[in-house]
Amino acid sequence: MSDKFAEDAEEEAPGRVFLIVVDESEEMQIALRFASRRARHTDGRVALLHVIEPTEFQHFMGVGDLLAEEARQRAEHYIQSLAGQVKELSGKLPVVFLREGDRRDELLRLVQEERNISILVLAASAQSSSPGPLIQSLTGKFVSRLRVPLTIVPGNLSEKAIDAVS
Repeated sequence: MSDKFAEDAEEEAPGRVFLIVVDESEEMQIALRFASRRARHTDGRVALLHVIEPTEFQHFMGVGDLLAEEARQRAEHYIQSLAGQVKELSGKLPVVFLREGDRRDELLRLVQEERNISILVLAASAQSSSPGPLIQSLTGKFVSRLRVPLTIVPGNLSEKAIDAVS
């Protein structure tokens, strides 16, 4: 399932589109700030992808449907709050993609489908010896499935440091 909407859709062809994978991690905020600042300085735009992982609760279909709907409502509310941050930092409302499924698979599918996406921006985890599962898989065996550059922002950068390099 895929929803795409842009509250201020423009008729003109978009410039650079910086794609962020939305989750609730600290490093996502770093990627969001970096991509938004780069978009502002390059007359680009930010796209947000939030993937709702399937629920494990399948015993009673009605309960599973209710849980899925609640997850979707939470995701929509969260993405709307992030859209405000993106607008403030980049000057433009983001394009939003809300999908259901496996995060990596949906990301790879979106990058193939949406030809306007120019750059994928992810931030590495600063709290772990690993950069994070998504970065590991995209820099490993799935790197050949990316058709756009992948920018990995160090997860330990301060806002001031991000602003200086973006």
